[in-house]
This record gives sequence, structure tokens and C-alpha cells, in this order.
Amino acid sequence: MDFYARVRTSLLFWTHEIPLPPVDAKSFPKLQSRHYFHHSLQQWAPVSNDDTREHAQPLRDNDGLSPSDLVLLTWNIDAASARTEDRVTETITFITHLNPTVHIVFLQEVPRAALEQILKDERIRGSWFSSKRDDTAWGKQSFATMTLLSKTCFALAALGPIWRVAYPSHFGRDALCCDLFPLPNRRRIRLVNVHLDSLRIQPSHRPQQISIVSSFLRSASHGLVAGDFNSVLEEDATLLERSGLTDVWTALHPNDSGYTWGTDGEQLFPPNRMDKVAMIGLDPHSIKIHWSHTD
Repeated sequence: MDFYARVRTSLLFWTHEIPLPPVDAKSFPKLQSRHYFHHSLQQWAPVSNDDTREHAQPLRDNDGLSPSDLVLLTWNIDAASARTEDRVTETITFITHLNPTVHIVFLQEVPRAALEQILKDERIRGSWFSSKRDDTAWGKQSFATMTLLSKTCFALAALGPIWRVAYPSHFGRDALCCDLFPLPNRRRIRLVNVHLDSLRIQPSHRPQQISIVSSFLRSASHGLVAGDFNSVLEEDATLLERSGLTDVWTALHPNDSGYTWGTDGEQLFPPNRMDKVAMIGLDPHSIKIHWSHTD
């Protein structure tokens, strides 16, 4: 991002009173659009304030959700596995039938074939806002992170900005961030979707990646980070605590390993808790691991 783009972005964040931590040029946020499916045009289009009111599904009087009611699901699609289209369709079916209802979906390792399948699924088109509408901004990346927000939940709440933050990475990865203002008090909640660097490569960039993410969360006072943390080194076990974040699984299930990967015994590495959710300024109520036949 060049100097003038950084100045323009800074003015946008300042104008909309969006709190940011001090960042250097390499970690400067890059604003992007949120998207909805425009049925008249039969394509995904950027959301404006008017679009949010016009195209979102209306909430009933008793459907207002407080932050403590929000349900998030994070899922690594696994770009290397076969049957991408079938697995994505099965995953969407699984997500849309969960109880309690999911309001926020974080996806990692979304390859182009999976993105295409997600964006053409009528259930996604009709009921979700998407952080992506195509793969034009991917560059040389073979997969990316993606965030979906339920129209039913957030139709009448203020949808805040959405942006990406580049951080040091052996794989060119970044953090996908957005602000939400849920009812009833519209308190800012910052969400960060991550796919941290993979493997045991040294030096590891994961400590710095978490440090940058936590600084963005602290600047908002309330928020969470979730996704694939690729915790494969001993130092990774305490990254969240050392960054001042609450590891939700550890807080609610201190005596449970909570493995999310490798439990089938078919992996090269031992079972591990790769996927995590961490918070600051929020109180977690429950967390569980879902397994489906798509895994």
C-alpha cells in the first residue's frame, strides 16, 4: 500500500471513529467491501447502508440478539482434500442445520473451487453477507480466509467496516477483521478470522501474528479471534495468554485436550488443538467441537 493509500485509509478510519492500534506500513489495514447477493442482477454486490436495510431479512420483534447470544463457528475447509464441491455443499448443510443457530462463520483454507461453490449456493445467497464475491484479490494465493454473517441476525444492527491486515508470514497470509455493533446497545465488537502460518518453520511468525492481532482487539476493547492457529511448536501453547487474550477452550474446559485435528490417526503428526477461539472484553458461555462426515 503506497503512502497516499495509507493516508486515505487513515482518514476513513478516523472519520468513522474506528479505533486502531499504532501500526507500521507493512501491517496497515486494507479496507474492503462486504457483499450480498443481488437477486435482480444475479451477482454478488458490495453492501451499502441502504442495501443492508433493503436486502436483509427483517428481524421479528423478539429476535434481537445481545453479544452474549451470538454463535460463531470456525471451520478449516482443507484445500488439499478431494471432493471439494461435495464437501463444501455438505458443510453448508451441516452449518445451516446446527442448533443453536450460527450467526457468524469463519472459514479458512478456502480454495477457488470451494469459493465458487459457496457463492453459488442458494442458502448462502439468500441468508448471508460475504467478505468475498470472487477471487480477484488473491494474487498468487491458492486459498484464503472468508467470513459470513447471518442476515437474519445482523439485518437491523450496524455492520461496521471490514478490512485485512498483512503480517509477517512465510505464506503471505493475513488477518480478516471486521467490526459489528449488535443490539441492544450497539457496543463495538471486533472479529478477526485467522489462518496462522503452518508447519514448524523457524523462525516462526506465529508469535508476531498473534501480537498484531491482539493489538487490534485491544484497541476495540471487546472482540475475538478465531480460526486455524497451527499450534505445532511448544511456544505456541501459551501465545494467547502471553498476548493478554482468553483462550475460550482452556477457560471452559481446563481438563480437556480439545483436539481438533489428527484424531483419526491418519495424519503424519499427533493429535492437536489447531483450531482456537480467544477473546478480550467478552464472556464466553460455551464452546464445543463439531465433527461431521465431511471431515
